[in-house]
Amino acid sequence: MDDLAPRAFLTELFDAAVRAADPLEAIRANLPEPPKGRTVVIGAGKAASQMAAAFEKVWEGPFSGLVVDRHGPVAETNTIRVLQAAHPVPDAAGLDAARALFHEVAGLTEDDLVIALISGGGSALLPAPAQGLSFEDEVAVNKALLASGAPIDAMNVVRNHVSAIKGGRLALAAAPARVVSLVVSDVAGDDPAMVASGPTVPHAAGVEDALSIIAEYGMALPEAVMAHLNSGKAHAPRPDDPGLARNSVTVIASAGVSLEAAATRAREMGVEAAILSDAIEGEAREIGKMHAAIAREIATRGRPFTAPVVLLSGGETTVTIRDGYGRGGRNTEMLLSFAREIEGVAGIDALAADTDGIDGSEDNAGAFADGGSMARMRAAGVDPGALLANHDAWTAFDAAGDLFVPGPTGTNVNDLRAILVRRG
Repeated sequence: MDDLAPRAFLTELFDAAVRAADPLEAIRANLPEPPKGRTVVIGAGKAASQMAAAFEKVWEGPFSGLVVDRHGPVAETNTIRVLQAAHPVPDAAGLDAARALFHEVAGLTEDDLVIALISGGGSALLPAPAQGLSFEDEVAVNKALLASGAPIDAMNVVRNHVSAIKGGRLALAAAPARVVSLVVSDVAGDDPAMVASGPTVPHAAGVEDALSIIAEYGMALPEAVMAHLNSGKAHAPRPDDPGLARNSVTVIASAGVSLEAAATRAREMGVEAAILSDAIEGEAREIGKMHAAIAREIATRGRPFTAPVVLLSGGETTVTIRDGYGRGGRNTEMLLSFAREIEGVAGIDALAADTDGIDGSEDNAGAFADGGSMARMRAAGVDPGALLANHDAWTAFDAAGDLFVPGPTGTNVNDLRAILVRRG
């Protein structure tokens, strides 16, 4: 244990978690029988191109298709076209991509099969404003949601009711063809209707739920959006819609599976692992304090676990923008709060990172922290407390040289937090 390099160890756990979410074997194990008619592949999300490339390796028979991934490096495909759009704030390329997906599934018959490859991030990648709303309205909704502090499931309920593609509408457009959705989950509880706002999976929540969420989180949405939600035209397809009766949905990768893989790798390297939860939600800085309290308790009192041990958790925290709007994402904000709480405590090292390789809108997946993080930041000439208040954790960790930048991973099962406590 004394020879263990903490950051190399934590990186190994991240890599193990990502490998467990690799879509190749998961797709192979969940393929349907080929249809009498055509096979059309569609998809969207931050793992879309990786899933499409995996599908091409394992499907036997002819097919065509189109998926939408974010701007940046994507996996190479031979037959399936890969369009790219912006995340987390939609752009005009996403608007064109949504139209292209509708065109891809138009005119199908009941003998045809649509295979939908869905992963997190598809909500932003597929802007498609409902009739009477503009692209600018949908962008404004997305920005308000991101700043609201609402959990991802609540955000997606709102999105479903201002969209022409989300909430199962893309699957309805493919009828009477059968739609088989293969989902890489990045949401707590692994509800496939919540992943990418469910373009091929309807949700039971209604427009009244969307209005309640807007009120609860004090969202200021455009007048046109509120008028639409109150007009009676915003109802989304229901799970019992006859047009979706032949469809099926399978979650093929999730945070829980990845956390188990990280725990197994830790034990192989001689460190006991404790999985706290794969569905932790809440304000990022408060989640940071909670994790810090547990780590301190182990380091100073030897409870509730005995060191050496690595604490693992997943889920998706939120950042409510109140004052300031710096550079950073939810993982760096969580970790800066964590670092402040463990300042000066020896033997604690942590990594918080998004398994898709990008935390927020910067190029890092997250960051590393330990008991000396705050001192390194101050020595670099920055005030970590002020940066946390300004939602600018990226700048704090960049100054300390502690950003974690693996690059896009091609999958997305939400956040991984790994906290190594070496002494107790």
